Amino acid sequence: MPFYIGVDGGGTKTAFALFNEKKELLLLREGPGSNHENLEGSFDQAAQILWEGIHALLAEANKALSEIDFTLMGLAGVDHPFQYHALMQRLTRHGLERLEIFNDGFIVIKAGSKSGAAIGLNCGTGTCCNAIDRTGRRVQLAGLGDFSGDIANGTWIAIQAFRLVYDDCVLGLEHTLLKDLLFKEYALQQAEELPLLLAALEGGEGGEHSKALIRLFFAAANAGDAPVLRLVEQMALRGAQLIAAHLRTLDFPDPAEVVLSGSIHTKLPNKPYLDALMQKAEQLSGRKLQFRLLEQPPVVGCIQWILQEYASHDD
Repeated sequence: MPFYIGVDGGGTKTAFALFNEKKELLLLREGPGSNHENLEGSFDQAAQILWEGIHALLAEANKALSEIDFTLMGLAGVDHPFQYHALMQRLTRHGLERLEIFNDGFIVIKAGSKSGAAIGLNCGTGTCCNAIDRTGRRVQLAGLGDFSGDIANGTWIAIQAFRLVYDDCVLGLEHTLLKDLLFKEYALQQAEELPLLLAALEGGEGGEHSKALIRLFFAAANAGDAPVLRLVEQMALRGAQLIAAHLRTLDFPDPAEVVLSGSIHTKLPNKPYLDALMQKAEQLSGRKLQFRLLEQPPVVGCIQWILQEYASHDD
């Protein structure tokens, strides 16, 4: 029986999955983030993390690399051909031969759409908006941080949340419920204590503090806090602009599918944001859209893709 490996590499963690030809997930392991842009060792360190993750997966499954018919990776940070070639070169040196790499935003589409021709808007640690149309054309928008105006991701929300609180209690500008929620969460008494929170955000456990800020941000949005809701509208508009851009230039059936993935979309009580995103996307595009929240791990998109396009290459 053929076996296949799928890899979903993000900024904070990487999923390594072993599948069979029936699309059954036989084993799933997690490793550290493999986005080369976040790593001091860049491509070399990313390739090492990926190889070690695959090696550990094979060891736990009691399989040899020679038993794997194909490996497909969806990797954050692979946005340009030079990045693709840099990682491909390093991974083949480790002995991975039957291998293909895509940006991780594309496997979201394979994992979450029914037709396979869809737009995927991913908001997790970062933001990207990828599309595969019914001719097979692939296009990626966003993913370049501030340079492509990326917002609505966890990093952006945490910064904006802190800034709203700072403007309220330090500069005496517009009051936000977020300040009250944050002060209660961290038992803060005065504005002078905010730098302590900033130090925590920039420290070794900064991810957990960022998650707290994001959670409080959406709690304030659900409570109707005006400053937060203005940011929610900004988030929704940018997402809608990305979706509409794909719809203008690519070929999708009606209604076009939009897969929403990433922790901001799938793990938080974010109804005001999702409602605004869906409404604005249809308004800007003039199209009827079918939104789908990704309900399974993105790495499942790897096996879908392998069986569609690569399994037929087997000897």
